[in-house]
Amino acid sequence: MRVLICPDKFAGTLSAPDAAQAVAEGWRSVRPADQLVLRPLADGGPGFVEVLAAAHPEGKRFPTPTLDPLGRPSDGEILVVDQTAYVESAQATGLHHLAAGERDPRVTSSAGLLTLLVAAASQPGVRRVVLGLGGSATNDAGVAVLAGLGMTGPRAAFARPGLAPVASAAPGLLDGVELIGATDVDNPLLGPRGATRVFGPQKGADAAALDELEAALTRVAAALPPGVAEAPGAGAAGGLGAAILALGGRLTSGIDLIRAAIGLDDELRHADLVITGEGSFDDQSLHGKVIDGVAGSARALGVPVIVTAGRVTAEPEAWRAAGVTQAASLVEAFGLERALGDAGGCLRELAAQLAHDAAPTR
Repeated sequence: MRVLICPDKFAGTLSAPDAAQAVAEGWRSVRPADQLVLRPLADGGPGFVEVLAAAHPEGKRFPTPTLDPLGRPSDGEILVVDQTAYVESAQATGLHHLAAGERDPRVTSSAGLLTLLVAAASQPGVRRVVLGLGGSATNDAGVAVLAGLGMTGPRAAFARPGLAPVASAAPGLLDGVELIGATDVDNPLLGPRGATRVFGPQKGADAAALDELEAALTRVAAALPPGVAEAPGAGAAGGLGAAILALGGRLTSGIDLIRAAIGLDDELRHADLVITGEGSFDDQSLHGKVIDGVAGSARALGVPVIVTAGRVTAEPEAWRAAGVTQAASLVEAFGLERALGDAGGCLRELAAQLAHDAAPTR
């Protein structure tokens, strides 16, 4: 049996390559004769540049110092392949930079992202910048980035006391450069499915903070070009999708971009079984994220899909309709403490159990 192993990261515990390796080790311990193909994935969030770099070994990687969501020095990196520069917004805005007690989207800022964009667009020969969006600790619609690129109205509308200074000013930097945002979700900027209401709680916002943040983004939306706030994906990465659109860029699916880069569709056509996964398999997983992209393509080819996840909260009816055959939870199998403390070991054991239960599927 040919098994395609293509997980996303398990946020806070395992990178996508580490998760893929853990699944492979567990599966191989029970079914050593099976052919395993490892293709770690990302959507637009953490791991975006790492996965693309593995798919493009001819690309050049440039270390780029930046700032984290609280303005502290942080390490970033851009990838240049031919005339395209790839940037991972989470390197500057990612939730993984913050301890649990530091999470508060009323004080975090996406200002550090401007440094990465400047470095990417300034590389000789670059005509296109692709910005991975996802996994952010911020909820400011990229107002500091917009201000640094010459669009000051949204930042003034945001009107947050103590707003971090703009990292650098580079109006006109993107003239003649195509800007693409690779999104991991299709949410608009505002409303019940918007950046604040859906993603604010996981970034540390309580009920009062959510109201404050929604009001701030409503003011920002009024300062953006018409139609931007309502566009699918505008709410990605705390509203960075809206910033991309406001700058004249366009949005695309992060998983579709990655899928094309690594030739995933061809691998799916030759697979008997697909194992994918992520840290939390919830309702959002079925809206533009890795599992959604993998399951949809596999379903069209009649290939069964198993999801392994730290936690499974998505409704079975919804994930079955999306093309997922089976979903397995580390927390349910091993308990929360062990699932967090030994995610790799748990994933290996879970994969071994799945392999034990497996039979050739086509």
